[in-house]
Amino acid sequence: MSKDNLKIGFVGTGVMGRSMVKNLLKAGYFVSVTNRTKASAEELFPLGARWVDSVAELAGLSDVVITIVGYPKDVEEVYLSEEGLISNAKSGSVLIDMTTSSPFLAKRIALEGKSKGIDILDAPVSGGDVGAKNGTLVIMVGGEEEVFNKVKPIFEAMGKNIILHGPAGAGQYTKMSNQITIAAGMVGVCEAIAYAQKAGLDPNRVLDSIGGGAAGSWSLSNLGPRMIAGHFEPGFYVKHFIKDMNIALESAKEMGLMTPGLELAKSLYEQLADDGEENSGTHALYKLYMK
Repeated sequence: MSKDNLKIGFVGTGVMGRSMVKNLLKAGYFVSVTNRTKASAEELFPLGARWVDSVAELAGLSDVVITIVGYPKDVEEVYLSEEGLISNAKSGSVLIDMTTSSPFLAKRIALEGKSKGIDILDAPVSGGDVGAKNGTLVIMVGGEEEVFNKVKPIFEAMGKNIILHGPAGAGQYTKMSNQITIAAGMVGVCEAIAYAQKAGLDPNRVLDSIGGGAAGSWSLSNLGPRMIAGHFEPGFYVKHFIKDMNIALESAKEMGLMTPGLELAKSLYEQLADDGEENSGTHALYKLYMK
């Protein structure tokens, strides 16, 4: 799709969405935004973003609409309600859900869109707030190849590793694989740093050693230093990670797959949320170990 006269709509200007919109604007796209609270989008207006009052209005004005909201229930409302995208989007438009949501819901939305002449992609992301700011998100896509190729330049304004994994729902299944890996890995990172602390070691020097070997990971290198420094601001919320783990467990059960590591991680994160940390970053799991 050429940038000339292309109108992009964006629903959801939270931690991730704001940076994604900034990168679309930087790439030269015309972007209109809407969100439950206008205040969270204020910093985008001096950069060229246009505010629209409702999802329905945004749908009617846009050739491509991107959404990144909180929970599957929010996705369902944004796409399938009477005031939602599918009921109000133009025939021939493309709707892209970049929320981490249910694969089953992604398939349902794609079928509903197809019946109205609207193309739908599920395209959840990984890379957190850093990836969103730097335009280096991993983007995992499900949908038709022709539609994917049409909007790939838009994805390239927001990410670097962009892969079509299969039909509708495939992006969400891939993201669940990502979240399962992170869940178990975060437990290991927290335990390792807590262990180093209890052993009387300098945890930053331990990171320097183990980060360059077989134990190295994105979580260790990027979130380990935040844990040690006591900085637990969210790049990705604990409450949203618990949501993702629930989705992964539900789909794993449907496939008859056992996931004991995921179940353990979810139980630890639920303890963390019960301690009042649901709005902290996922790396706040470290606090459980350092009580």
